[in-house]
Amino acid sequence: MAVGDLATDFELADETGAPRRLTDLLAAGPVVLFFYRAAMTGGCTQEACHFRDLSAEFAELGAQPVGISSDRPDKQNMFAAANGFGFPLLSDADHTVAKSFGAWRAWLPGNFHTRRRTFVIGTDRRILAEIGSETAMTKHADDALATLREQRAA
Repeated sequence: MAVGDLATDFELADETGAPRRLTDLLAAGPVVLFFYRAAMTGGCTQEACHFRDLSAEFAELGAQPVGISSDRPDKQNMFAAANGFGFPLLSDADHTVAKSFGAWRAWLPGNFHTRRRTFVIGTDRRILAEIGSETAMTKHADDALATLREQRAA
């Protein structure tokens, strides 16, 4: 996926096991889809908590963060409960969605195949921005907010 592309629609279970479809999430406004390696790990917790801490700013822009990793819904639920997230965490256990967005790599061992990537997706399913950094945990949320602010100003 690249800026301007139409995001692949998908349906995955959230942290409660409920099915969530991208097009349904977009009905409420833009989605900031952030891929992370694994729930309950240091960097991923820092990244997701930064999204949480900026949730009011995302809401002011009519957008919502949505996290996605290969963790099962029960682990996503523990992650959400431990950190007070107010946004969905989706389970992409077979990496289908990560692969379709180019956020997957085969060469890492264990369950760390997901690349840290964030996509700002407009209500028309167009990719407005792609943000990538494996080490700057606050960059994803900060850059996504900047993109949304630019879109609003335009």
